Amino acid sequence: MRRYGPAVVLLLLGAAVLRISLFSEVYLRYVQPGLRPYLVVSGAVLAMLGLVAGALVAAGRSAHAGPGPRVAWLLVLPALALLFFPPPALGSYSAEREAAQRAARGVGTFPALPAKDPVSLSLGEFSSRAAYDSERSLRGRTVRLTGFVTRDTDGTWYVTRLQISCCAADAGAGRVEIRGAAAAPEDTWVTVTGTWHPEGTLGGDDAWPAVLDAESVRRIGQPANPYEQR
Repeated sequence: MRRYGPAVVLLLLGAAVLRISLFSEVYLRYVQPGLRPYLVVSGAVLAMLGLVAGALVAAGRSAHAGPGPRVAWLLVLPALALLFFPPPALGSYSAEREAAQRAARGVGTFPALPAKDPVSLSLGEFSSRAAYDSERSLRGRTVRLTGFVTRDTDGTWYVTRLQISCCAADAGAGRVEIRGAAAAPEDTWVTVTGTWHPEGTLGGDDAWPAVLDAESVRRIGQPANPYEQR
């Protein structure tokens, strides 16, 4: 039976990749939506290789099994874990590890916002407009932000979103301080509607994190894609 070790590992890995990319949206916990076709192809190739390798073993065309197949069986465990128990998206712990380091941006103008309130914005765009928009386009506008709850030790709470360039491995945290409303439990996903509360100087470090005076806080389920694109 151990001769089938490599084939089973390939088949399980392929099935796991296909499960999270072709038959569900779990892959969005790890990579951007645009990478889905590559995952599907990779999963299909792995599964096909596993089937071919198994068929060759059954036909007696494989080499005599040595210690390699025994080691290969150990790889079945992470493959099964990914297949049946995919890990959750990154959350508040990862956000807390992100240092408050932001790329330098010049003060300037931003494209006009839609005329109708409330305006749904990503945390990244809201924060950028709050800190760097010389025309203060957020002033007097009602905005809607979505993210999960994080807290400071002093009780200050934030709506937070992890932002990625490619995949979860390069995730960094963006957050907006929420005032005027009670916080939901940490890691709870919420949609907050409110108005911008100007803080700090234009383009200065004291303008971060941006602040929102909340009018309503609504609990929601985790979105299919929990990340924002940088």
